[in-house]
Amino acid sequence: MKRLLRLLVAGLLVISLGSVLAGCTNVTQRANTQDTWPKIEKRQRVVIGLDDTFVPMGFRQKSGKLVGYDIDLARAVFKLYHIKADFQSIDWSMNVTELHNGTIDLIWNGFSITPQRQKQVAFSGTYLNNDQVLVTLKKNHITSFAGMQGKVLGAQSGSSGFNDIDAYPKLLKNRIKNHSAIQYDNFTNAFIDLNAGRIQGLLIDSTYANYYIKHQKNPGAYQTTVGSFPKEKFAVGMRKGDTTMRKKINAGLKRLAANGTLAKINEKWFGQNVDTPLLKTQNTQ
Repeated sequence: MKRLLRLLVAGLLVISLGSVLAGCTNVTQRANTQDTWPKIEKRQRVVIGLDDTFVPMGFRQKSGKLVGYDIDLARAVFKLYHIKADFQSIDWSMNVTELHNGTIDLIWNGFSITPQRQKQVAFSGTYLNNDQVLVTLKKNHITSFAGMQGKVLGAQSGSSGFNDIDAYPKLLKNRIKNHSAIQYDNFTNAFIDLNAGRIQGLLIDSTYANYYIKHQKNPGAYQTTVGSFPKEKFAVGMRKGDTTMRKKINAGLKRLAANGTLAKINEKWFGQNVDTPLLKTQNTQ
C-alpha cells in the first residue's frame, strides 16, 4: 500500500510538472505569435511596465505623481493613435515574465537592447543611446575601473549593467571584492549605500547617474568614469507577436522627431546633453 501511494504521488508530481511546463510553453508561444494591436486599439489603452524609481526615465515624485522622460515619450507616441498609456510598476528582474504573461503590453523604461533580451522580446528602433558608468565618491580617489581592485561594487538586479559585469569580466568582475556585485532592487537604495560607504562603486546607466548627481546638494562629491563597456541602445520591448505595435511605435517616434516634440522632451529632461539617433537621422535628411 505504501509503495502504491508513493507511485501515485510521484505520478501526480510528474503530471503537475508537465502541466506547468506546458503552461509556460503556451504563454511563450502566444507571446511570440499573437498580434494584440486590434485588442489594444479597441480598448484604447496600453499598459507599460516600468521600475518607478528609475530617474529620469520613469519615477515618482514626493507627491506620488509618475513622471519622467519615457513617461512623456510614451504618452506622446500613443496620443497619435488616440490610445491612453497606463503605467504599471513591476519587479524589474521579472519584466519579460510580466510581458509574456500579459500583465503588461510593453517594457518602456530605459530598456537596453542586448543579445540575451533579443531572444525573448522584440524591440522598437533605438530612441536614445546610453553608457554604463562607474560612479564613486571623489574622496575615495577611484578614478578608473582599475581603482575598484578589492572594492565593493553595486548594480541593479536584472539591469544591462549587471549583465555586463559577467559578460566582460576583465573590466570589473575580476577586480572587485568576491568577484561579484551587490545587487539592488533599485538605484535609489544603491546610492544610499554608496553615500554611506557600504559600497565603493556603482555601475549604472549614465542617464540615471547624470540626473541624480545633478540634483544632489553637492554634485561635486561624485566621480563618474566611463569604461570600455559597449554603448547601449534604449528601445521599447514588446512581445514578438506584436508586429503591428512595433510598426506603430517606430512610426510614432519618427513623427515626434519630425514635428519637434522629441526635441522638446529631450530638452526638458536632459538639456542638450543627450544622444538621440532619431534626431541625427532627421538632421541629415
